[in-house]
Amino acid sequence: MPSIFITGPVRSGKSRFAERLARERVGEVTYAATARADPDDPEWAERIARHAARRPPHWRLVETAAPSSPSLEELCRDAPEGTTLVVDSLGTWLAAQMTPEIAAIALEDRAQGLVEAVLATRALAIVVGEEVGWGIVPPYPSGRLFRDVLGRAQQRLAARSGQAYLVVAGFALDLRRHGLPVDPQ
Repeated sequence: MPSIFITGPVRSGKSRFAERLARERVGEVTYAATARADPDDPEWAERIARHAARRPPHWRLVETAAPSSPSLEELCRDAPEGTTLVVDSLGTWLAAQMTPEIAAIALEDRAQGLVEAVLATRALAIVVGEEVGWGIVPPYPSGRLFRDVLGRAQQRLAARSGQAYLVVAGFALDLRRHGLPVDPQ
């Protein structure tokens, strides 16, 4: 089943748009929250709580950064046909993958593996990703690695998704209808 990819800057409405699309679907919804909770960061906890408060209570929640939870790749693989899988978000998923031990090539491979898992799932995958390349070039290698791996993964996912949207200032722009691919196929 073709996926839906949603991207845009911080606080643009990406997650709300993904949730709206999921509400419009019939059938079970699994919400894959990829952010890692940090008990020492009350502002981050508040952000997570705001996201949780918006979701319907009957949606299944899987926090993929929790130690006992299935991975995002497993969720994609095991999702039944006719269901919806909301992935929020690629950036927080990638941040959770970045450890001091992981090499750039391994991180790129993990991101490519996730893109392939999303595209192969039998569920409708609605995937949220952050646009991190609109700002300054990070002055440190790990920041540049994060930005570059995320950007490449999102390009691959957007190119092969059935729908792709850019959400800016609370408005969703249909990239398939109004955009031109950089590399036409």
